[in-house]
Amino acid sequence: MASALFFALSLSLLSFFFYLFAVPCSSNETAETYIVRVDSSSKPSIFPTHYHWYSSEFADPARILHTYDTVFHGFSATLTQTQASALLRHPNVLAAFEDRRRHLHTTRSPQFLGLRNQRGLWSESDYGSDVIIGLFDTGISPERRSFSDRNLGPVPKGWKGVCEAGVRFSSRNCNRKIVGARFFSKGNEAGGRSAGPAIGINETVEFRSARDADGHGTHTASTAAGRYTFQASMAGYAPGIAKGVAPKARIASYKVCWKDSGCFDSDILAAFDAAVKDGVDVISISIGGGDGVSAPYYLDPIAIGSYGAVANGVFVSSSAGNDGPNGMSVTNLAPWLTTVGAGTIDRNFPADVTLGNGVRLSGVSLYSGPPLDGKMYPLVYPGKSGVLSASLCVENSLDPNLVKGKIVICDRGSSARVSKGLVVQKAGGVGMILANGISNGEGLVGDAHVIPTAALGANEGDAVKSYILSTANPTATIDFRGTQIGIKPAPVVASFSGRGPNGLNPEILKPDLIAPGVNILAAWTDADGPTGLVSDKRRTEFNILSGTSMACPHVSGAAALLKSAHPDWSPAMIRSAMMTTANLVDNRDQRISDESNGKPATPYDFGAGHLDLDLAMDPGLVYDITNDDYVSFLCGIGYSNKVIQVITRSPANCPAKKKPLPENLNYPSMSALFSTSSARVQSKTFFRTVTNVGQPNAAYQVKVESAPKGVTISVKPAKLVFTEAVKKQSYVVTVTADPRNLDLGDSGAAFGSLAWSDGKHVVRSPIVVTEMTMM
Repeated sequence: MASALFFALSLSLLSFFFYLFAVPCSSNETAETYIVRVDSSSKPSIFPTHYHWYSSEFADPARILHTYDTVFHGFSATLTQTQASALLRHPNVLAAFEDRRRHLHTTRSPQFLGLRNQRGLWSESDYGSDVIIGLFDTGISPERRSFSDRNLGPVPKGWKGVCEAGVRFSSRNCNRKIVGARFFSKGNEAGGRSAGPAIGINETVEFRSARDADGHGTHTASTAAGRYTFQASMAGYAPGIAKGVAPKARIASYKVCWKDSGCFDSDILAAFDAAVKDGVDVISISIGGGDGVSAPYYLDPIAIGSYGAVANGVFVSSSAGNDGPNGMSVTNLAPWLTTVGAGTIDRNFPADVTLGNGVRLSGVSLYSGPPLDGKMYPLVYPGKSGVLSASLCVENSLDPNLVKGKIVICDRGSSARVSKGLVVQKAGGVGMILANGISNGEGLVGDAHVIPTAALGANEGDAVKSYILSTANPTATIDFRGTQIGIKPAPVVASFSGRGPNGLNPEILKPDLIAPGVNILAAWTDADGPTGLVSDKRRTEFNILSGTSMACPHVSGAAALLKSAHPDWSPAMIRSAMMTTANLVDNRDQRISDESNGKPATPYDFGAGHLDLDLAMDPGLVYDITNDDYVSFLCGIGYSNKVIQVITRSPANCPAKKKPLPENLNYPSMSALFSTSSARVQSKTFFRTVTNVGQPNAAYQVKVESAPKGVTISVKPAKLVFTEAVKKQSYVVTVTADPRNLDLGDSGAAFGSLAWSDGKHVVRSPIVVTEMTMM
């Protein structure tokens, strides 16, 4: 009987397998990589592993790239669209979606977060020595001083990762600091094959190993957890001691991004699977779509992989993207992710442009070559001709007869900032003024340009262009003034930092907070110059970069310190501690401002505020979120049980009648959405629960710190009392809006806040009020 059943089952499986790969395909139909979510509980017992099941029933073994069994159940494989469509008809396949290419979101910052030697969070956590941070990036340069394991203790118990050998990388490159290294390339290689020979891993500039050929991964790893490194600088800029946020935390490098070919979802998901099995405590991922469109969570492998990580107690920090200051430009929106925007620090690299009429304009630069020594050169703006490519100084757009021996004005955009300087240099120009447009506003970042260059804001750029039109023989020079510290105001929300509102679920405020992300000094690869240009033969131990890519590892390092000091805290509690203690004022004690326009910034720009680790160590109260809470949220936004299972790996059971409200997820911020179709007074109620992590016996009083015009905010009860036995208390917030008096401003929202205080702690939550057309 058993043998007959086995035969019947085998015959059934074989018939589907042959059906799948006998599906007629168009002769010109190309194979793409698909990520397939399978109901793993349905695996027939005749198969010893899930891989045997997948390769027997779903896909040719030669086509399978990765199998997933920890944060996700399924596999990725190269299939034609016809084969993928057939696969979706299998009763055990929950979802299948195409692999996508993603992109990276590219010495004083630890002090700027409130960290000081021998006191506070650094001393309380032993600098994070027992915590492992997994970096999903371009790999690592293990020889850098930032990754020395000198005086570090043994590798933390429970670590199960490996040091994967490859080109110019062996087990000897790991140590007590770099405890693990892996690389994931199958998805990238398959994507390259389908896109043609010009895409994919270029082994003339890349290493098929965890070694970093790009520099980005080395930079983010040392930002999060670099050791103390003396006499650090980038060609003399930002001199001093370089150190990461968690200098003793251990690093596990997961190379998922490859030079000039991006990062593929199937590889990223495989890295999540491996990192959680390996035993990391924190994952740092400075990667996003960058296309202005956020996929639903069930089609987003970063959201899916991070859910599996958070469900296993791993904190995941992600970058908010660099498409600001446009509204709704924030990326990595899942509520279990901590989404980090970028702010400035109190350090700058001034470069002044002096015009022939004596006007002096302030810019920035990291140029380190021979100076202009005050000599005035002819000044030219190729864009004066009206040709867009010439105004942007793209490749082959400049006439050498026009620019030779001159300082050239180039508009920012379309091509890399540093590559514009190379174009000018090739055409015979002696220098460059890089002018922001309206979209970049006054936001400036320093670059290690190959020719004398100053970057100017939009207003200063317009002033230079006006000067050119006003005289027959315009001239200019550039003066480089090195490193300047104590800059005010700081922090300022970086112009490029991704902004809210949340484009998927505006009930959840994103970004969550900001951290240093402008002109950050950190370790760099020896395989590439500081500009990343092929022609740049300079080599430097450190480089200065800007982006939410740089802000994300600051929060990853902070999470490592908090995890070390509070090992029983969940990922949501760690995020809550950072958000509710975040700083809202700059070093002038004024409201943090927006770099793009100089106006006061809002929670759409900075979330809860700027990371302040001294306060985050002892937040008083925290907002915890369980896996069941996240499932209720997914039910609340209308996902079906089957769709939720794609994300959570477990069958969901959403209530059939009373659907949960997504705004009642126990988040440290609140967003009240009101209908535009009603002229009546409307109310929205939020339920929240806080956990006392401070002194056992405490009483907190609430204060509505600010309520927008036309809005009233009430909180019940107004007092929360905690004891040894009572560690959790709940409260209700009612936000009432009168649309006749509501002033939503330029951002389409109004902002307020409430705070709980026991006289020592202040536990603050931002409140957003906005109107939407309800579907």
